[in-house]
Amino acid sequence: MSTNVMHEMSIGTFAPTLGTLSNLLDKGAEHMRDEKRDPDTLVTARLAPDMFALAKQVQIACDFAKNSTAILAGKTAPSFEDKEKTIAELKDRIARTVKYLETFAASAFDAAADRQIKYPLQDELALEMNGFQFLRDWTLPNFYFHVVTAYDIMRHNGVTIGKRDYMAHIGYAIRQPA
Repeated sequence: MSTNVMHEMSIGTFAPTLGTLSNLLDKGAEHMRDEKRDPDTLVTARLAPDMFALAKQVQIACDFAKNSTAILAGKTAPSFEDKEKTIAELKDRIARTVKYLETFAASAFDAAADRQIKYPLQDELALEMNGFQFLRDWTLPNFYFHVVTAYDIMRHNGVTIGKRDYMAHIGYAIRQPA
């Protein structure tokens, strides 16, 4: 494990989970093709009328990963325009996000846990917390919420995926007991 827990808990969580999300999108596209349906119709699918569509769920998950990483490291993240309309474009956004995350060395997070963060919210409100609290209480729950909602949208649309697919990023640790 990295000697920098903040790096491990951010990059070490975001990158593999986004890889899993990309694989889930592949399975969604394959399912739609098998059903003789256009895979890109999944991009606008949603769980409920007042919830964001699949595209927005993926965009937000990527944004939480890249923006929060930059904030924790005291940097400014690149801006990605929300224009994805196909599964391939969503997968490209995930790939660009992971590529950006991979530019951060563990040393970029040396002061991250204690960094004081003021994160603007709606209605003139803001979060004020240290970096550890920001990662634990704000970033990771929001990131996982949008990844699992993307998963749920695909399940809701008949894509044959399960918990094993969602948890695929921990495959490195699964083995037969000795």
